Amino acid sequence: METVTLDRFELAGPLGSGADYDVRAAVDRETGQQVVLKRPSPQAVSRQMHSPIEDRTSRTLEAYERAGIHCDLVPRVLGITEAAIHDAYFGDDVGQSYRVRVEERAAGIPLVGDPRSRILRVPIGLGQNLFALHPLAFPPGVGPWPVQTQLLAAQEVFQEAGYALLDLGPHNVFYSPGSGRISLVDASALVGHGVETTVANRGPQDVHDFFLEMLKFYIAPSLPPTDPAGYYDPYNQRPVISLEEECDDLLRTFGMVEDNVREAASVCIGKVRTRSYGTVVEFAGHLQECLGQINIRYDGMSDRPAAVAAWRSALDRLTETHWARYQFDADSEITALSA
Repeated sequence: METVTLDRFELAGPLGSGADYDVRAAVDRETGQQVVLKRPSPQAVSRQMHSPIEDRTSRTLEAYERAGIHCDLVPRVLGITEAAIHDAYFGDDVGQSYRVRVEERAAGIPLVGDPRSRILRVPIGLGQNLFALHPLAFPPGVGPWPVQTQLLAAQEVFQEAGYALLDLGPHNVFYSPGSGRISLVDASALVGHGVETTVANRGPQDVHDFFLEMLKFYIAPSLPPTDPAGYYDPYNQRPVISLEEECDDLLRTFGMVEDNVREAASVCIGKVRTRSYGTVVEFAGHLQECLGQINIRYDGMSDRPAAVAAWRSALDRLTETHWARYQFDADSEITALSA
């Protein structure tokens, strides 16, 4: 991994901040390339609680190098700095050493935006609702359910290398509406080959925890909203308590659907609850059956014109200034979609 220095990169603004990482946009002065700088959360650093984050970064980079994992949906790591105090560069006063990772900048918008943007009344759930849960339009040449299809394909790559990639909720997935492509902007939650993790109150994790994420965040029993506001808030963002409890909750939710969606979803949920899947391909087959049944429901909607009108109205919110901070040209990408 190349060692880089921060004076090579010109900061361009914040992109988001989570429990583990703070993410900033920047420009490589040598190449003109758009990049992102990822550093441990300043709050964790200032409290000297960032060692687990640094260890996670090291394990991820080692796993990538050891297994030779290459996935086109994961932005390439361009380099990492030495551990140092970077207060002057970032304009803060955390007073502790840490490393900064430099990655290619992902195209598109986050499926779920930074929660702090809600203060400014930004509809941070637009991406998840418009393009993952209720995708009523696609760019030319892209089939239905592009988000789910690509997430499953990425997980296959990792499984073949002996790992499972977790924490792929919509806050860690960017989507480009004009191309239909996703980018996994945080691919550091790996289990396998000696990096197994045990989450408090949840026990050891494996690929079934990814399957749970697919069922929790990327399918919904409801029909597309007929009110634009129905697309604004993120779906099902309650923190995961345990795989079993989450699956029980999903069974209750989909149990209220009175058609073949309920049966197809119940098969997936039941096998995830008992950790009975052998491969990603096996789970993908069952999930595709569930998505196919949802397609049938969509085709039979009596109020489809109203749903499409609401979808279009919500889509127009992506032309607002907030979304210009991302690698996303609203005018051209929205024009590429046809419901």
